Amino acid sequence: MTDARDGEYDDLLDAIEDGEGYYLECENGHGSLPPRLACPQCGSQELSEEPLPESGEISTYTVVTVPTPQFEDDAPYVTAIADFGPVSITGQITDVDPEDVETGDVVGIGVSETVTNEERLIAFEPR
Repeated sequence: MTDARDGEYDDLLDAIEDGEGYYLECENGHGSLPPRLACPQCGSQELSEEPLPESGEISTYTVVTVPTPQFEDDAPYVTAIADFGPVSITGQITDVDPEDVETGDVVGIGVSETVTNEERLIAFEPR
């Protein structure tokens, strides 16, 4: 496990762990995840932190059986993209058999650690 922090990504993970996950919203209502200095859709620099919805819906996923070395002891695992209101978030689905995951499943968001190197990551928890 590394003690180095990855700036705003680790700040986001801390907030999610504390039950205070957030996204950035521009003056035009577009959502994005930090770090951002401007909206990736319209370029607005007027960004505010907004609370993440409590649950999201899986829009797509993949089961990883041949991982990179960073995740070699974690396989097989499920990486998914879930829609949480105006933002799509990539994370791993935890505490579920990969065969039981389906598009449209409702998930909560949390933080977990990789088995391989105990690094923190965004985790989706089935609801």
